[in-house]
Amino acid sequence: MNDRITAAGLSIARPLYDFVRDALPETGLEAETFWSGVAALLGDLAPRNAELLRIRDDQQTRIDDFHRAAPGPVDPQAYLPFLKEIGYLVQNSDGAPAARDVTTAGYVTTAGYVTTAGYVTTEGVDDEIRLQAGPQLVVPLLNRRFAANAVNARWGSLYDAFYGTDVIDRTGDLAVGTGYNPARGAAVVAEARRFLDQAIPLERGSHVDATGYSVEQGALLVSTPDGPNRLEDGAAFLGYRGDPLAPEALVFVHHGLHLEVLIDREHPIGSTDTAGVFDVLLESAVTTIMDLEDSVAAVDADDKAVGYRNWFELMAGTLSEEMSKGGRTFIRGMNPDREYKTPDARTATLRGRSMLFIRNVGHLMTTDAILDAAGNEIPEGILDAMMTALGSVRDIHGRSALPNSLTGSMYIVKPKMHGPDEVAFAVELFSRVEELLGLPARSIKLGIMDEERRTSVNLDACIRAAADRVVFINTGFLDRTGDEIHTSIHAGPFVRKAEMKAQSWIAAYEASNVDIGIAAGLPGRAQIGKGMWAMPDLMADMLEQKIQHPLQGATTAWVPSPTAATLHALHYHRVDVSAVQRDIARRVPADVLEILRIPLAIREYSVEEKKAELDNNVQGILGYVVRWIDQGIGCSKVPDIHNVALMEDRATCRISSQHVANWLLHGLVTADQVDETLERMAVIVDAQNAGDPLYRPMAPNFDGLAFQAARALILEGTTQPSGYTEPILHRARRAVKQQDSPIEVH
Repeated sequence: MNDRITAAGLSIARPLYDFVRDALPETGLEAETFWSGVAALLGDLAPRNAELLRIRDDQQTRIDDFHRAAPGPVDPQAYLPFLKEIGYLVQNSDGAPAARDVTTAGYVTTAGYVTTAGYVTTEGVDDEIRLQAGPQLVVPLLNRRFAANAVNARWGSLYDAFYGTDVIDRTGDLAVGTGYNPARGAAVVAEARRFLDQAIPLERGSHVDATGYSVEQGALLVSTPDGPNRLEDGAAFLGYRGDPLAPEALVFVHHGLHLEVLIDREHPIGSTDTAGVFDVLLESAVTTIMDLEDSVAAVDADDKAVGYRNWFELMAGTLSEEMSKGGRTFIRGMNPDREYKTPDARTATLRGRSMLFIRNVGHLMTTDAILDAAGNEIPEGILDAMMTALGSVRDIHGRSALPNSLTGSMYIVKPKMHGPDEVAFAVELFSRVEELLGLPARSIKLGIMDEERRTSVNLDACIRAAADRVVFINTGFLDRTGDEIHTSIHAGPFVRKAEMKAQSWIAAYEASNVDIGIAAGLPGRAQIGKGMWAMPDLMADMLEQKIQHPLQGATTAWVPSPTAATLHALHYHRVDVSAVQRDIARRVPADVLEILRIPLAIREYSVEEKKAELDNNVQGILGYVVRWIDQGIGCSKVPDIHNVALMEDRATCRISSQHVANWLLHGLVTADQVDETLERMAVIVDAQNAGDPLYRPMAPNFDGLAFQAARALILEGTTQPSGYTEPILHRARRAVKQQDSPIEVH
């Protein structure tokens, strides 16, 4: 980081300066003008950023004092005046807005959604966000291979998703094996036909009976042994590719999601199918969050510049990456749009790529990528907003080779905001960035992550603070629980993690988020999202359980892989989310008082229970942190204590470290027990990673930076700001990078 450039009184790390040099021509700005604008923006907003963090700390100190004075369960009715007094609770004490009857005035119809005529006024939102309910991928932006796969995950093979996962039984005759298993293939085809019968049913009988498909006189005909058949809903058929009498592909729509039936009687699979069908493609990852936050280990200007350049190429439509699969190497670029003929032979297109959000970091961390005139690091969240918007200029102005937004918008998901004042600050930041780059007002849209308690209990006010920019709200168990523990860490010991999802505050939080989002008028304008499926290898379980997210009124929910996106898309074909939201709009909203019910343990845990909980938490922390610190892997499949692969990121690390810190604070475990468990679990984690040639064992010395960072996350957990892991992780990762850097000879 010694190579720095000075401009407008700022000291800029060379990798960042070079990125700006390459991206700036899209804006028409001269470098001097740009950097002067950056300096002015930082001069105005960096002190405001610091003041918001001071308010966070002050409120947390007062909450800590409240619980120290009266530990144990609190009466939410008595708790409210205190929270209002310190400015923590700003919305009305009744919580969410009152329920309304959707048959009355005050509701409007928007492309199938019956929505409240709420206060949200966001305009220029792409259809993928405002109208289509479907899966959402989240991928680390620093990994170009992941990014290339994700942007192309808009369409996924249902046959591959069934064949390659445990959705189809893997035992006996259906075992995957080393070559193609015809019995398993037949089971895949049968399952896919059941899906077609559900999504695009025939007037009579089943797609199983189809012997051919053709398009005649503008309609789809399905040949069967009993004669020609038609779709139950003719409007579901959108078009075809190839010869209408012998089409190569048929295009349909159901619940706003598209699907294609691919036909080729010469194909190895199609040749065995009575109708020549060899695959069914589903519109899968309708949207993707390219992540610069929890799933990456970006600790300096070198790391940040990689992410910014990848985003710039995605927005330019030029990102590509060399990949290897099945013994062959190829270049994967970004998919073009998909063309087809409508029933009346007109040419039409469907989007070929996932609609991309980008997740910036929150307000907490600073970065030395830029130092101000006094030599201070600047807020990293301000840097992210400026640089990712700079990378989006080409797309916003409609000059991308493969456009992301068709409405001239950019979509930033902003995490870890505490309450409406911090949301309002993000809105002001985006407005200043638009001025800096000469972008149209409100072209930068905002996603509000409802994953901190002060945001949950003030969600209505948070949305109002961004009413003309908001395009996304969500819930997330992991970060939200980590903040729940830290906020009330002095109240008493919390329940075990496995018991947490059964607590009343979680149910109220999940329901209130949807209630408030619907009442605000998000349906037809913005997404209401739910959290991640964290077990990427357990797709049968996901298929059984994750249907709850659309049933709860969510228009999107997070998935860890393109395959998971294809399987989760099945849930949106089974559930009409707009109908669910109409029903939800009639119910009595969740009570904010329940969100404030602290989930403290109400019984004494046994020695065995406490040991099992400590083992599980510590093993997970070590398994994640050792890869983060030593290899810079911010998100990956990490085996848990039972060797089940879990998708881990900083949110999982936060909840685990805060949970142990809480139990340590209240004497359920001792510091000696924590240290003994850390060393014992380090041996297990070392064994789990034995096949990784880049892995650095923690045992037997236990003196590496990764091990020490994991220990600090626990022992210093009560003093970490909001329980976040970033300060400790960043320090250790920077130290490792400095150790690993080649020695410069001068």
